[in-house]
Amino acid sequence: MSRLHHHPESHLVARIGWLRAAVLGANDGIVSTASLIVGVAAASAATSDIAVAGVAGLVAGAMSMAAGEYVSVSSQSDAEQADLARERAELASQPEFEKEELARIYVGRGVDAELARRVADQLMAKDALAAHARDELGISDVTAARPIQAALASAASFGVGAAMPLAMVLLMPRAYLVAGVSMASLLFLALLGGVGAHAGGANIVRATVRVTFWGALAMALTAGIGSVFGTVI
Repeated sequence: MSRLHHHPESHLVARIGWLRAAVLGANDGIVSTASLIVGVAAASAATSDIAVAGVAGLVAGAMSMAAGEYVSVSSQSDAEQADLARERAELASQPEFEKEELARIYVGRGVDAELARRVADQLMAKDALAAHARDELGISDVTAARPIQAALASAASFGVGAAMPLAMVLLMPRAYLVAGVSMASLLFLALLGGVGAHAGGANIVRATVRVTFWGALAMALTAGIGSVFGTVI
């Protein structure tokens, strides 16, 4: 028996749909909620006011992320379905031209012309639309848009990410809230960057530095704004 039967491969690209939405949601949840908390705390607000602001930010952010992901990915899905409908019509009206078009794609990738025609014949005999979707349009089961999955993953991960700095409000004394939430959130961001990079097979150090830098910048800016407005008001 071939070794391929004993060595099934698992490719990281299969995770790209949910991984992108989950990492983006969790990262946004930590950064936006921590920045909101730090900004309100820097304005000398009471702990109860900070907690209310954090909870409101969590709920609003999770719903916003879900809606945004659903609309965005739905637009991608609509474009894919329109392309597939057009391709289906072309296959019905001019199958020979479509077969030649598929063969030319394989020739362009380095396959011999005669072999390319045979491959096109066999693939179109099995599932013509799938062959053209994959090799002409770049649409496959792995990369196809899934709006509901993306929306749920984004909203859930945002909620989890936002809950982390929000929990610090309940655990830390008011006097250390700004510094404590900032440090804890940067630690959460670094952990998220490392986990996301590992899941996606990317460079862990680069991903960790990138996500913590932007998180620190966001919190520094909101803390500065909160301090200014807290002093003025």
